[in-house]
Amino acid sequence: MVWLEALFAFVAVAAALTMRPWRGVGPGGPPWPWLAWAAVLPVMWGADRYAESAVAQPLSGACLLMLMMGWPLAVLALLPVALVTALAGDLGAQAGIERLVWLGLVPATLAMGLGAALRRWLPQHLFVYILGRGFFATAIAGALAGTLAALLHPTPGGLGDDDLALARWLAAWGDAWLAGILVAIFVAFRPEWLATYTDRLYLPKS
Repeated sequence: MVWLEALFAFVAVAAALTMRPWRGVGPGGPPWPWLAWAAVLPVMWGADRYAESAVAQPLSGACLLMLMMGWPLAVLALLPVALVTALAGDLGAQAGIERLVWLGLVPATLAMGLGAALRRWLPQHLFVYILGRGFFATAIAGALAGTLAALLHPTPGGLGDDDLALARWLAAWGDAWLAGILVAIFVAFRPEWLATYTDRLYLPKS
């Protein structure tokens, strides 16, 4: 399984590099909230290791990072996040790749796909972006990623399948609430911090 996860990571990173997303970053560099959120993610990803409890499922945070940076740049930013998580949590390379894929790349990619579907099939309205992309797409992407990871990896010691499913479901909704609140704040006060948002598309035309 680790080789399939490594292959998925390689393909995602290669695809992101071909898009050269750094061209969209201004001469002053990326907005500081992008860097701040990326710096927080290793704390979230290693929560179970720091708490020494398998039931403390890590939050992803990758969906919000994708909304802030856009998918290609977020994919590249998730690499150092996974590296710092592996080093700080004393994880091996295999566990580091697993977290990169299931806490980072998969939910971010699913959220991107769900966001594209919302943009295609629902009205381009402010609350569609906030609730649809910020909240519901994050919740669905996190829940799907957690379910797939649980199906493909053994249950951690001390947890039953039902316990793990509940813990990951709650983590996905916690991630969604956090992302939804921050997206709403950013849209209201700092829309330039969201690379996936523009007033031209989402504000009703007078």
